[in-house]
Amino acid sequence: MKNFVIIGAAGYIAPRHLKAIKETGNNLLAAFDIHDSVGVLDAYFPEAHFFTEFERLDRHLEKIKRAGTSIDFIVVCSPNYLHDAHIRFGLRLGADVICEKPMVLNPWNVDALMQMEQETGHKIYNILQLRHHPALVALKQQVDAGSDHTCQINLQYITARGNWYHYSWKGQEDKSGGLISNIGIHFFDALYWIFGKCKQLRVDQLDEKTALGFLELEKATINWQLSIDENLLPSAIQEAGGRTFRSLVIDGTAIDFSNGFEDLHTKSYEAILKGERAALAEVRDVIELIYKVRNSKNNFKQL
Repeated sequence: MKNFVIIGAAGYIAPRHLKAIKETGNNLLAAFDIHDSVGVLDAYFPEAHFFTEFERLDRHLEKIKRAGTSIDFIVVCSPNYLHDAHIRFGLRLGADVICEKPMVLNPWNVDALMQMEQETGHKIYNILQLRHHPALVALKQQVDAGSDHTCQINLQYITARGNWYHYSWKGQEDKSGGLISNIGIHFFDALYWIFGKCKQLRVDQLDEKTALGFLELEKATINWQLSIDENLLPSAIQEAGGRTFRSLVIDGTAIDFSNGFEDLHTKSYEAILKGERAALAEVRDVIELIYKVRNSKNNFKQL
């Protein structure tokens, strides 16, 4: 059984990590968040210590470490712009680190973490849960076994968010990286994993609610649209009270991945506990791609 600590326990994504830690038979020693709305801990680890001040967390972990308690993993679920600082904290503590994506906002931040990983001998694992989705795993196997055919893809992902989103850290580009880093990272990583590195990109729209453009990867050309604008949801979804629409069409055939998201963090943890992970060089490639999309000036550019 491994001992975990989670940073960012009050956030949206934290319950999936708590569930994964529990379902893989491990233990949560402590949790931290500047907000104290963490009643979710009762459903998984009611005995875990909880802190709202980082300095007190640091003192507690140092104390129990010196007393002989192993701290195996630090889980980072904090706002995106704090990820690299919290990853460094975990490595300095002598733990491996599991970090939500995006791991960082800029490609050079990955370079610094790769160096520190080598210096400490501990590993950084990035949660890339779509790489465990059955439909996308099957698609990758099909593409890997295929010829040099270039797939024609249309991707549309709309996940409606209310006004709160724009007032939270997620709506502040300097803290979240904006729509591209906060939401687009999921799909840009999956597309990179399946179809290879980016050769060209074009961004036709990029604002606080919607982004769309074109990508040419090694094995695919992709027209993509990402949005948090509920007005762009198909009428059937709106009438049914739905808030999310996913569409992936490859060479005219729709790939159904509307379901199967519930256990992807647990699958990710199962792989991590076996030592499996995406190379940080791959993580850097995707971070560099979304960095360039985020900073595009709406012109066609070679990468």
